[in-house]
Amino acid sequence: MTKASEPSGAVAGAPGDSFATTRWTVVLSAGQRSTPQAEVALEELCGTYWYPLYAYVRRQGRSKEDAEDLTQAFFARFLEKNYLEGLSSEKGKFRAFLLAALKHFLANEWDRAARRKRGGGANLLSLDWQDGETRYQVGPVLQGRDARGVALSPDKLYDRAWAVTLLERVITRLRDENAAERFSKARLFEQLKPFLMADHHGLPYAQAAAELGLSEGAVRVAVHRLRRRFRELLRGEIAQTLSDSGQIADEMQALFSAFGD
Repeated sequence: MTKASEPSGAVAGAPGDSFATTRWTVVLSAGQRSTPQAEVALEELCGTYWYPLYAYVRRQGRSKEDAEDLTQAFFARFLEKNYLEGLSSEKGKFRAFLLAALKHFLANEWDRAARRKRGGGANLLSLDWQDGETRYQVGPVLQGRDARGVALSPDKLYDRAWAVTLLERVITRLRDENAAERFSKARLFEQLKPFLMADHHGLPYAQAAAELGLSEGAVRVAVHRLRRRFRELLRGEIAQTLSDSGQIADEMQALFSAFGD
């Protein structure tokens, strides 16, 4: 199988979008039987959010090679077996479900999967292992320590890796949207990108205005628009991993809390 493509169906980000078309609700709606649509949606989700699982296994103390084998073996069983069977609405967060499934797999398959010959399993997803290991080793946010310098537990590192992956997807989509309009818009985005998640107070609007050749007021308006669109895309991306729109606010809070202690 190839790398996951963009989700089919509407993205539940803007008002009026149908929440029932999100990837995770398609998976959940399959109930006791798998469907082609559910399988595609599940593969897309796994292809997007595989890295947090890899980081979790690495933080468990496994080597790079063992983490690759275990993660790939997990996906082989996860996508080949009917993991959808028995799913119910209370398991409505793909983030939590995926980690629980991995823990179950490791508890039952750890030794056997670790002993499997490298390359012997089915490569059901095309994953960039080298990029994953680089992120694990040098990523400033994912180095895995809290504000006190204490190493994060595997569970907390998983949540942080998930949050970073999700935010990276949103930033990429926002960049692509601006690049598609015209070159000057792309340049504006690159200049103002640091403003997206910064505190309103003390932002160097004047400096950015001077570098862009715009008025400070124009920069403030541009930042406001970027932030509004960023929030829309973020809600939409989060919604794709939930089965209940009422969980979006809680999941957003959990996402940002992953960067705390």
